[in-house]
Amino acid sequence: MTAASLSELEALGIRYLDHFDRTRDSSHPSTRLHAVKAAALKLREEILAGKPARYYQTVDLIRVPYPTKYGLLNACTVPMPFMHILNRLFIVQFDSPTGLKTLLFSPSDIDGNRETPYFKRLSESFGPQWLRSRADALMAPIYNRVEDALAKAGLTPADVDYISYDHLHTQDLRRWLGCNGRSGIFPRAKLLVMKQEWDSTLTLLPPQKDWYCPDGIIGIDPAKVVLLNRSVQLGDGVALVATPGHTEGNHSLVVNTQGGLLVSSENGVCADSFSPLNSEIPGVRDYAKATGMEVILNGNTLERGLDQYISMVMEKTIAGPCQQNPDFYNFVPSSEMTAYWALPGLKPTFGFGPLQFGSVTRA
Repeated sequence: MTAASLSELEALGIRYLDHFDRTRDSSHPSTRLHAVKAAALKLREEILAGKPARYYQTVDLIRVPYPTKYGLLNACTVPMPFMHILNRLFIVQFDSPTGLKTLLFSPSDIDGNRETPYFKRLSESFGPQWLRSRADALMAPIYNRVEDALAKAGLTPADVDYISYDHLHTQDLRRWLGCNGRSGIFPRAKLLVMKQEWDSTLTLLPPQKDWYCPDGIIGIDPAKVVLLNRSVQLGDGVALVATPGHTEGNHSLVVNTQGGLLVSSENGVCADSFSPLNSEIPGVRDYAKATGMEVILNGNTLERGLDQYISMVMEKTIAGPCQQNPDFYNFVPSSEMTAYWALPGLKPTFGFGPLQFGSVTRA
């Protein structure tokens, strides 16, 4: 499959953004960082000068345990092997040159995603099935499913134009989009994904395989997939920007809201990841002071570590300071580290609760 052409994107009302073209070409890492940061500031100003999105909402889906050594790479000194991350769905509506659009960002198929090798092994480590079921209910409580969250927002599956993910770790898309001729839950939706992420998911190496759901994209109709090869603007106040590093084909959601520019991915797992000098998580501030690290990476795969560092600086530059707490940035993780009674001793200094701006419009 090839990346979508300009004419194909124009037919959808999508346009490529050229802000970050060639910003990572230099052989000098610091030059790349400065070039990306300057481009991020320019993009931030342009999006803020335009119309905001019509609607933005985050919905809590499921909590899962996640290794602390990955989530706060090398920085945290709490002797707790796991943190809890809260996976969220983002419902976004916006105007585009081809009309009103509804985007679901990070719509996780909770049941299908359980087949991800890492999390399947972790569940099986709790023993026989009856015990695993109880452990799952304790350690991975479900708050909402995507279909229910959509209905609560006043929308139907047929209202969804696009689905997208910052990357395809743990994701099984077949239920949403259909496969091998079977219809999916979202009859009109197209997947927006970086071509590199799609290609990687089809040809994984062992360091990647543990985090991808087996066959999660196999059999999906190519007509349902829009492959991107760089950053794009989807419509008023909404963009997907390429942020490689966590995976080679990672991208981030950028939305202009009444709460400012909100940026989302899983490059970092909490507000502390982007403001380590203001962190109260044991070890994080000291680590940042000792190393000069401006951000703390989420490093379960580290496909391109330097690029991930640059991408995280790019994300917080686009986002700008958080209106709720200016010590941190308007970065809302797609899976956010949160305090949980079953895993004591680890909590973020600042966290984003449920967010909602604007009002839903039925298509």
